[in-house]
Amino acid sequence: MRISGTTVLLTGATGGIGQTLARALAAKGAKLLLTGRREEVLRPLAEQVGGRPIVADLADRADLERLVDEAADARILIANAALPSSGEVLDYRPEELDRALDVNLRAPLLLSRLTAPRMVESGSGHLVMIGSLSGRTASPGAALYNAAKFGLRGFTLGLRQDLHGTGVGVSLVQPGFVGDAGMFADSGAATPAGVRTVSTRQVAAATIRAIERNRAEVNVAPLELRFGSALGGLFPSLAERAQRGAGAGRTARQLSEGQRDKR
Repeated sequence: MRISGTTVLLTGATGGIGQTLARALAAKGAKLLLTGRREEVLRPLAEQVGGRPIVADLADRADLERLVDEAADARILIANAALPSSGEVLDYRPEELDRALDVNLRAPLLLSRLTAPRMVESGSGHLVMIGSLSGRTASPGAALYNAAKFGLRGFTLGLRQDLHGTGVGVSLVQPGFVGDAGMFADSGAATPAGVRTVSTRQVAAATIRAIERNRAEVNVAPLELRFGSALGGLFPSLAERAQRGAGAGRTARQLSEGQRDKR
């Protein structure tokens, strides 16, 4: 898929990964439609990269449908928006569960469903879901986040098969621990001891690579974390023991405390 001159709809543009993605896509010559909830961040970013801002809350179903109407000419969708949802499920109110799942799972599914037909009709397009290695291996204090990312992975890989031969590609980009943005940077929690991180620039580069090469799944993480997440998906009991020994529960509590006011 050629990015230069193509209209790209990027959700979650106001976050750290989203801002880096917007700048990287602009450098490739994309025509950007940028969406996010924080207008005070979105509009200056759009001016910097020459994009069009569309303020929308993806948990609001009417807002999501309006977004699709306003982005009718998009031929690349990058579903990057996500809400932090660390903490034990028993600590979440039902409305908080709904909002997390609406933004992290339902919104990318519905955006794909609503934007793909125009791409199929034109015989060209690409859908990218920004997932997480949390969609491969579960961890303590992340059951809600795991649920969304496991679901997103299954949806993306299944949709890719459904759209095979239409000219529309589908890719999943799964970062590991991101050091300069995202949940750890925002919450102030420390990453687990000995775990290496990646940067938002690496995530953006992987996303562009996925689009241009129509990659099914790109895991953006150091080798040991990619290997560990694959092993953990095959042997969940082994992953449990390893994470307990590495103090993953303590990290989960720090994340939950730092994200409590952002649910």
